[in-house]
Amino acid sequence: MYSSMAAASTSMAATAALLPPRTPAAVVRAASLSSLPYLPPRSSSPSAKLFTASQRFDSLRIKASSSDESPASLDANEVFTDLKEKWDGVENKSTVILYGGGATVAVWLSSVVVGAINSVPLLPKIMELVGLGYTGWFVYRYLLFKSSRKELAEDIESIKKKITGTE
Repeated sequence: MYSSMAAASTSMAATAALLPPRTPAAVVRAASLSSLPYLPPRSSSPSAKLFTASQRFDSLRIKASSSDESPASLDANEVFTDLKEKWDGVENKSTVILYGGGATVAVWLSSVVVGAINSVPLLPKIMELVGLGYTGWFVYRYLLFKSSRKELAEDIESIKKKITGTE
């Protein structure tokens, strides 16, 4: 028993010999005042942490407001009248309704397919790898070289022209 106590005191003495001597707190505080602001010691109570966090965010609160003279403000009646005018200008309303319904069904169907893929255990990880592979190929094919970036920009412009009907 005495040997274990002696070994413990010997190890403490060896540890104390390896550590640098402690400087008084006043000296440390005076030295740190010249370069850094004094920070109060941290409190371990959760309410004090919440209080200091709320004090921190008091200076970050921003109030957003809008004036009535801004050109971006929209009136709901103006939007509805504009939509009504455009709808009245459409000649083939059944086609627009059919396309809108088809788009809604396509979104719903893709949601069902993605849900089914997510429920299969290993398939989402495989799909992630496919997505990463395709992203890598796209970067290599269209974004890495200047000539291929020009080609991509030309392709996008031609698609825009096809959609708008100016081609």
